[in-house]
Amino acid sequence: MFSVSLYIDPATTSYIIQISAAVIVALGAFIGIFWNKLKRLFKKKGKEDEVKVDEQFKAGDNDEDVVITADDLLDK
Repeated sequence: MFSVSLYIDPATTSYIIQISAAVIVALGAFIGIFWNKLKRLFKKKGKEDEVKVDEQFKAGDNDEDVVITADDLLDK
């Protein structure tokens, strides 16, 4: 019959580890993004929240430092 030898060199092993790590990171990012979108979809947004966000965009009207986050921009 046939005799088969299998050899995996260290470079191949490190490449497999890199691919595995990249897949895990990509899946984590994918799940995190869509989990936040699902939470935002089911979150009840009241009139008070809309007023607060609108006031934050008018940063020149008051002397306070206003920090606008990515969530504030995505909620618009």
